[in-house]
Amino acid sequence: MKIEKRWIVSFLIITLVAISGLFWPEKLAENNDAFNAVDTISFADVAWLLTASCLVLLMTPGLAFFYGGMVGKKNVISTMLKSFICLGVISLLWVTVGFSLSFGAPIGPTINGVHYGIIGNPFDFAFFSYVEMHPHKTMASSIPFILFALFQMKFAVITPAIITGALAERIRFISFLLFICLFTLCIYTPLCHMIWHPNGLLGSFFGVKDFAGGTVVHMSAGFAALAGVLVLGKRKNSEHIPTNIPFVLLGTGMLWFGWFGFNAGSALAANATAAMAFATTTICSASAMLSWVFFDRMNGRKVSALGACIGAVVGLVVITPSAGYVTIPQSIFFGFIGAIVSNKMVYWKKLKQIDDTLDVFACHGVGGIMGMILTAIFAKGENASLLYGGWNIFGHHMLALVLVSVFTFGGAYLLFKLTNIIIPIRVSEESENMGLDLSQHGEAF
Repeated sequence: MKIEKRWIVSFLIITLVAISGLFWPEKLAENNDAFNAVDTISFADVAWLLTASCLVLLMTPGLAFFYGGMVGKKNVISTMLKSFICLGVISLLWVTVGFSLSFGAPIGPTINGVHYGIIGNPFDFAFFSYVEMHPHKTMASSIPFILFALFQMKFAVITPAIITGALAERIRFISFLLFICLFTLCIYTPLCHMIWHPNGLLGSFFGVKDFAGGTVVHMSAGFAALAGVLVLGKRKNSEHIPTNIPFVLLGTGMLWFGWFGFNAGSALAANATAAMAFATTTICSASAMLSWVFFDRMNGRKVSALGACIGAVVGLVVITPSAGYVTIPQSIFFGFIGAIVSNKMVYWKKLKQIDDTLDVFACHGVGGIMGMILTAIFAKGENASLLYGGWNIFGHHMLALVLVSVFTFGGAYLLFKLTNIIIPIRVSEESENMGLDLSQHGEAF
């Protein structure tokens, strides 16, 4: 059997990474002034963040079931594997350099004597140097730094997995692997740094609030999905019947369950903020689910299990950037308005024409946008939102929304083009007709 050169190169890369780690110089946190002593750790916070990290990891296989049940029978395994493989690819990428780019020392402009970061120093925490039991003084100071790094890793894993729904049934597997590496390094890590690092340009200087990833995760994935659809083009047969609705229900349940770690875990402590984020998460999702199915019925469509599941997930997306900043009644409104807007976008004819297979942009991209706008209006706490007189912060949010949209869409579009130059991203017409399960993986559902 002839083995393509691209697979040989891929194996050589993983071999190089495996061997390089053995020779990477060990750096101890106890010798670095940026870390506190181990005895400053809060055991309650550790217990909750360990649990939250497990919950967020569960979301990626949940997403695999959610997407896998929606596609045609010939592409179930291929679609699910693209989500699942992110657990392997992005985890190793995160350890080697991704965490450093996201949370390393800020590289960026100095404004009014303060250094703000656009991206982190790639060598600070490479191969998890300094990332061990000692808590960091400014980043999650009550838990081991290794736990903070692993919790954040789960966010990095699921972000490119979300994109897969838009590209289903026509993207080459090896090309997808290359793209998610480029996406994580060039788009996810700068966004993560700018919003969540203590000196990030958008979070610290602009005052952008993103409690758990509405901008970092959902907007970036949504706009990248839109860019990918435009580069890939439409499927040869864009009409299909979802293969397994019970898979979608199962995936939705796993996502909803895991989202408690996603949102409540982002408090980074076992405290009142985590409890409030837990509550707003489930109430917003419940509101969005009901709003979606009732709105469907108002428009002459049947109340469907698929619609209920999509509505629930949209609610989870919309509340993500503000989960710890808003009240329960406000979260009900978030779910209602988010579901209505996303529903309209799902059935918008112009968006249907470009063939976003599983409506990733309409749900995650638009849901993330709605969450960011609503956060700028309703959020409490430091950097008051519009409802509490924060016109300046509202303006900064709107400016950041435009900047993030342009950066993520334009950057992803260029990365898809680059990927296509290196390895063609579209499968052949014969492979597409056969189905990606057989043509790409030699397996059948």
